[in-house]
Amino acid sequence: MSGRTLTFSHASFPLNSEAARELISANLQQRAQLAEIFQCLALDFPLTTSTQLTESTLHRAKWLYRGEPRATLLPMGAIKKQTAIALGLLLLIPAIVVFDGVLFRFIDPEIAAGHPNYAQNYHMLEVARRLSIWGSAGVLAILWLAVCFLVIRSKQRSWLWIFLAVFGPFGFAALAMLNDNAPAATDRYARFVRGLNWFARSGYESCVFVVIWALAYGCMLLKSNLSILYESATSGMSTAQVIDIRNASSGMWAFAEGNEVMYMVAVLYLLVPVVFNIAARMRATNVVPDAR
Repeated sequence: MSGRTLTFSHASFPLNSEAARELISANLQQRAQLAEIFQCLALDFPLTTSTQLTESTLHRAKWLYRGEPRATLLPMGAIKKQTAIALGLLLLIPAIVVFDGVLFRFIDPEIAAGHPNYAQNYHMLEVARRLSIWGSAGVLAILWLAVCFLVIRSKQRSWLWIFLAVFGPFGFAALAMLNDNAPAATDRYARFVRGLNWFARSGYESCVFVVIWALAYGCMLLKSNLSILYESATSGMSTAQVIDIRNASSGMWAFAEGNEVMYMVAVLYLLVPVVFNIAARMRATNVVPDAR
């Protein structure tokens, strides 16, 4: 394809030039340079017949790079370091909620019955129980702020955007829609959304918003149905009886399910760019024909 160039840290070559073919096929001493070549070929420049690079040259580059641990189907740069940490912190939230529930049931003030100083011990256990709730809430709030801050940092935006964190999943959706001021060279998703005009971008983000909320609601329903089946199997009750028991405290269950939906919205918004980049890179890699 005329006018296309293959860019390295030290020089640029026309994509179909002899110099580019020689660099690609050479057994470079520095693996980092070879990784950069492979990255440009497989990611930034989809390999088609219009590149005029010979099949043997392309497979030579892949063969030289095959032993590199980073050459996997989980592509390099599919997720930024800050985003990966944010996703890890977000996945900690359910574990903390479960741990707090176990701790809350473990701290039972009634265990003080039959012991000396029952009133004082009961009061101390009740205070400890309440502190566990507030402590867990504080940890969850810190984790949420940290996740939002890391998303902002990954996009190189002003820290003042952190105020959107108070709006929960709606604010997080707005943070996810912000343009990345420092996209990675291999971030196809960032290039895709920046290439849309304002009308197409508005329609795209609206569709993503609706789809993500629908998926989050579907995940909540799936988890709820599975938990009903599990409770029915372990308790010996029928599913209808379990549903009736839950309907008796429907407000509590509705609150919990609402939180689950909002949590899944945040997780899915973090995963959208990752899935997009992985799919795009796998597609770019698969256009290389198998060596004969």
